[in-house]
Amino acid sequence: MPPRSNLRRWVYAAGLACLAAIAALGQEYSGQSEFHFARLAFGAHGNAYGTWRSEPWLRDWPEADLHFTQGLGRLTRIRTTTDNRHVSIDDEALFAYPMLYAVKAGYMRLSEAQASRLREFLLRGGFLIVDDFHGPEEWAEFAASMQRVFPDRPIVDIPPDDEIFHVLYDLDQRTQIPGRQAIWRGVTWEDPRGKTPYWRGIYDDYDRLLVAINFNMDLGDAWEHADDPYYPEPLTALAYRFGVNYVIYSMTH
Repeated sequence: MPPRSNLRRWVYAAGLACLAAIAALGQEYSGQSEFHFARLAFGAHGNAYGTWRSEPWLRDWPEADLHFTQGLGRLTRIRTTTDNRHVSIDDEALFAYPMLYAVKAGYMRLSEAQASRLREFLLRGGFLIVDDFHGPEEWAEFAASMQRVFPDRPIVDIPPDDEIFHVLYDLDQRTQIPGRQAIWRGVTWEDPRGKTPYWRGIYDDYDRLLVAINFNMDLGDAWEHADDPYYPEPLTALAYRFGVNYVIYSMTH
């Protein structure tokens, strides 16, 4: 056993190291960043949202959010933080975020009040990314909610020359980005009626894209499994490029 004086010095040094680590962690989570990844929290089929791990809006969380924000920090000069957020449409903090990310939108059934609030968020400069929903039934549910949000604005295919595909990366490749389970099955689609990927959106009166819709795709899974050697690296890289373009677009438009 070391002498008592040496032991005291060791404890003191260890305490200083712990305090330094706590201070560094406090800086990381202090909110002093340019961008917080905000995931939209919503209840399935119009119910109140929950925080059970099986809730549709939590699919691929937290790994997808964490991996993507880490990649965003490496690939751009945007100061990011791992303090990613969950935000509901009714949350007072909704308007503090330039971008929302929603998964499993085929389970989202907005009330008229929620639709009105989301419309205000988008028209005031907000941006919504929709991901990981597949097939005609999920599309119909999502489209019905968007009809309540924007009864006078159609959902259209995003043209290949739209700035969102070229704001940083030139994304001329239209490859379906699948979930990991589809890769296991040797296919790229989750629903056999959803074999064709679509990049769709809703625009405002000034041709600003308000909603970016990744239909029959799963960018979140590609982010989540970025360190999984089983998931194809080219698809992960493509998913990151789409995500980075979306973030830069949301922060500059």
